[in-house]
Amino acid sequence: MIFDVLTLFPEMIQSIVSESIIGRAIQNGYLTVNCVQIRDFSSDKHRRVDDYPYGGGDGMVMQPEPIWEAYQSVLKTCEEKPRFIYLSPQGKLLTQELAKELSKEPRLVLLCGHYEGVDERVLEMTAAEEISIGNYVLTGGELPAAILIDAVGRMVPGVLAADTCFENESLYDGLLEYPQYTRPPEYMGYEVPEILREGHHKKIEEWRLTESLKRTLKKRPELLEGRELTKEEAKILERLKTDN
Repeated sequence: MIFDVLTLFPEMIQSIVSESIIGRAIQNGYLTVNCVQIRDFSSDKHRRVDDYPYGGGDGMVMQPEPIWEAYQSVLKTCEEKPRFIYLSPQGKLLTQELAKELSKEPRLVLLCGHYEGVDERVLEMTAAEEISIGNYVLTGGELPAAILIDAVGRMVPGVLAADTCFENESLYDGLLEYPQYTRPPEYMGYEVPEILREGHHKKIEEWRLTESLKRTLKKRPELLEGRELTKEEAKILERLKTDN
């Protein structure tokens, strides 16, 4: 999978994606992250990419031309037109479901804004899809872009050791993950649940589903609203609600 990041700070993106699992995935050829310096496409002799907003107001706005030309440089290397994403607090929230959807794309182009944002015309010209990582404002789009790359990239086949590494995680199937334990079996008076040490796989699966539903009911009950429950899930939830 290929990520093309249009940014004013390519080193910021590269410093994050070059580490850990995503870094290894890039080294092994499962992912490619191309950083495109927007300033390289400025027609200004000082490589300026921003200007004062029409109508007045504080701050500066990124000009449309450098962004458009940077985008065109990426399109020249594409066989098909990729999805173009602008990281913006005004966009739809990046959820696990959306990350799964994006992981099926062969290529994504990400635009990192700065200052007071980007000229609206370039968003219209590119038919940009706006995505937010949360209801707060950051100084630029680089961190949100890196988060999107991590959330999406880790679900690309081959990036993790096995698909089960992310399929059993919180939110992947709409539920929070069950508690995890490792050695030692006892630490400062806290013990690993006995059922996990017995090695009975069916009982362990039942315990994990129960704990997953229990956590979701307690911490994120809204995730259960409208969920199509299996017979087993419905039975466990009924018992949990009765116990409470």
